[in-house]
Amino acid sequence: MKLVIIVGSVREGRFGLRVGEWFRARAQEHGHFDVDVLDVADVELPWTLPPNVLELMDVSARPAELQGVAARLAAADAFVVVTPEYNHSFPASLKHLIDWHFTEWQAKPIGFVSYGGHGGGLRAIEQLRLVFAELHAATVRDSVSFDRHWERFAADGSLSDADAPNAAAKVLLDSLAWWGQALADARAVRPYAVA
Repeated sequence: MKLVIIVGSVREGRFGLRVGEWFRARAQEHGHFDVDVLDVADVELPWTLPPNVLELMDVSARPAELQGVAARLAAADAFVVVTPEYNHSFPASLKHLIDWHFTEWQAKPIGFVSYGGHGGGLRAIEQLRLVFAELHAATVRDSVSFDRHWERFAADGSLSDADAPNAAAKVLLDSLAWWGQALADARAVRPYAVA
């Protein structure tokens, strides 16, 4: 199965790449996924969205680079969103990527890895669950959360006290593997379509 890990922060000096790289390594060790990392900072989406959902779904009308992003998302069997918490929510850059895509998320499982201060980014996750429910995605219950992340990751990307986060990552990946296969099987029998 293909897992797309989305690094959602574009802030200068961002921490997301370090957290995303840590999770990518866990996903590759897990062995159930072909892993693709999509860094939102590398995607130049227009600020203006198409005027309606039908035009939003017409990926063929986009420039080649944006068609490629949509194709990467469409090919995914599961997603993990790596997000910080900004002002009790998730970054606008992440919402912009989500809003530019519609059918790519449908009937696929989505997991979360968050980081932040004392709350570890959990409020960002809770708000993302609402957004992805509207897009007909299935968010999984288990997540990985790093409170005070700046104290937990060294400059080289290594993680102190890694046992609990590694165990949480395994639970998340096990869940994504189950839901990813179940939903892929269901889509093969009957393609998902919003009426």
